[in-house]
Amino acid sequence: MRIGVIGVGNISAQYFATLPSLPNLRLVAVADLDMVRAGEVAAEQGVEARTVDELLASDDVDAVLNLTIPAVHVEVGTRVLEAGKHVYAEKPLALRPADAAPMLALAESKGLRVGSAPDTVLGTGIQTARRLVDDGVVGQVLTADAHWSAPGHERWHPNPAFYYQPGGGPLLDMGPYYLTALVTMLGPVVRVSGVSIRSPRERSVATGPKAGESIEVAVDTGVSGILEHASGAVSRVSFSFDTWATRAPLFELHGTTGSIAVPDPNRFDDPVEVWTVEQPEWRTVQPDAGYEGAGRGYGLADMAHAIATDRPHRASGELAQHVLEIMDAIPRSSSEHAVITLETTVERPAAVPEGARPDSW
Repeated sequence: MRIGVIGVGNISAQYFATLPSLPNLRLVAVADLDMVRAGEVAAEQGVEARTVDELLASDDVDAVLNLTIPAVHVEVGTRVLEAGKHVYAEKPLALRPADAAPMLALAESKGLRVGSAPDTVLGTGIQTARRLVDDGVVGQVLTADAHWSAPGHERWHPNPAFYYQPGGGPLLDMGPYYLTALVTMLGPVVRVSGVSIRSPRERSVATGPKAGESIEVAVDTGVSGILEHASGAVSRVSFSFDTWATRAPLFELHGTTGSIAVPDPNRFDDPVEVWTVEQPEWRTVQPDAGYEGAGRGYGLADMAHAIATDRPHRASGELAQHVLEIMDAIPRSSSEHAVITLETTVERPAAVPEGARPDSW
């Protein structure tokens, strides 16, 4: 599949590091509003730099990797589909569920695919944890706990202002990794309760050429939610830009006969640990599922193979839409003081078996 990239910001380097290792993808061209930057990246990758309009009109591009800022994911994605090309976007799929729905409907009407990050759930970490769940190693999973926290991205990112604007914040920035993993392992969510807060702390850039510049905060900086899965399991989640230090567990599943320490879903292949009644101590599980050595772009390669073989792709727009509705429901529950019943649902994506490659299975 011939790929064009729109948006060559910081995240693009992680994709460019992986794409050459995926034989069913071929990078053709890159585009960006900053044509100087596009030219530099194109030269590094040995491809052409094109304007966005030129790339969308290109006959030698089958699919577009959309790495623009979240606020324009839908606008760019819709233009890609209207140009007759498949699209795979960085997370989140959109800022609001209502924004994403017409884009997905357009794709269906045109027989095109929409994919979305995160694809970290396709690596050996989350897939091995899922295999333990599916095999009943800890019995029936009853609860899950997922906690991500930090003082704020301004402490390390040289240009962090967008993390504090709509489309950013700890929920839309980090939530997709954890929530996609939860849906992958435990199935879709049916109801959501949530609370959210916005810290009054003044923030400023700590590093780089913009050090000392103040940051306007237009998003909630701490959110917590209780998710009721259709399976009966209950997940408790929290995401924070207000935490200086914590001893809370990162990610755990608890079943009727044991517990699973789930690896960081922002990574592809961290180890999984399990504790069971039969063996009451934490032990590391040998990876036995998922794409080995995966990196950003494996979801796109999986989509390309799915198109070629007429099967559903795993990092789908429908999965991303369901996760987006979960994220939308948490602050809405907080503001309305109500339990939110979700309108979307999704099938769990197919498991990735041990030894699979996204270009051959």
